[in-house]
Amino acid sequence: MKEYKILTFAMGLQLFATHVNVTTDTQATTGNELSPEMKTYYDMELIDEAQANLVHDQFGQKKPIPKGSGKTIEFRKFAPLAKALTPLTEGVTPDGDVLNVSTITATVSQYGNYIVQSDVLELTAIDNTILQATKLLGRQAGLTLDTVTRNVLQASTNVSYASTWSGDTETEVSARADMDETSVLKVDTVNQVVAKLKSINAPTINGDYVAIIHPYNTYELKRDPEWIESHKYAQPDNLYTGEIGKIGGVRFVESSEALIIKDATCPTYTDSDSQSKPLAVFSTLFLAEGGYGVTEVTGGGLQTIIKQKGSAGTADPLDQRSSVGWKAIKTAELLIPDYVVRVESVSPRFSKTASAN
Repeated sequence: MKEYKILTFAMGLQLFATHVNVTTDTQATTGNELSPEMKTYYDMELIDEAQANLVHDQFGQKKPIPKGSGKTIEFRKFAPLAKALTPLTEGVTPDGDVLNVSTITATVSQYGNYIVQSDVLELTAIDNTILQATKLLGRQAGLTLDTVTRNVLQASTNVSYASTWSGDTETEVSARADMDETSVLKVDTVNQVVAKLKSINAPTINGDYVAIIHPYNTYELKRDPEWIESHKYAQPDNLYTGEIGKIGGVRFVESSEALIIKDATCPTYTDSDSQSKPLAVFSTLFLAEGGYGVTEVTGGGLQTIIKQKGSAGTADPLDQRSSVGWKAIKTAELLIPDYVVRVESVSPRFSKTASAN
């Protein structure tokens, strides 16, 4: 019995061992097909799991993945028209105006991952392991693709820093390192960003601007009497993914993937051992309509790949391994940088303990 337990333990480790299958000309051409219904089912599971995490994608201009047109994707933007201040002459048709369309191109990249499982695991596992792996990979895909977009948005140079405060005295800050523990995201900061966007006639998204914020950074805002919980102004089917509330004409979408910075560029504090350590800085993205573009995930960018036992030919001579994976073609691009405002701030409650993400 003891020998049996040792063997089972060793086999259990082997079930999850990583195998890299090499594609060769001897690969079997049969044995890896799923029925159309099952393929659609697993695809939808993957996409549903992925889209739940695509908070940063949902406000971008969507562009489908082009087929047969290389790795470059093209976003278009239309220049605004100048004021028509010349009075019309009675009976004379004016020249009219023309549309001025400019294009911004971006190069797509491919991302992906997979999980290999053994035939013994499939035979002995209580759960549907392919389905569970699909769900896990879907979440990974969503977080990965969301981070690709987030990092592009964070590259915007349209940045503001939360002021420092001493009582009621405010001191404006022009660099990340100059903030301190009093540099909290306040309603007044939100109002300043809204004024900035309105001054350039940045269009709203369904009547309001949108901000993507980290949960640690909403702590102070939600204590303000002006804060309105999302269920008080919108029906569930009209809420954005992750939407939590509204203040100052901005609807806030909460995500743990909102950027946290904690490095040598951050402000510091002195700990109990008299050591200088960085304070985590939280980045909140304020967005207007049309500020950025993203590739359309459901338009061919994300797919599930399932290889059943027997699909690898001589690379798997005993039909011991199957796999499930995902791959996606993805890019994001700033289209009108002024429409994406990055506000950096500090949380006196969480900045000492939060980690960079």
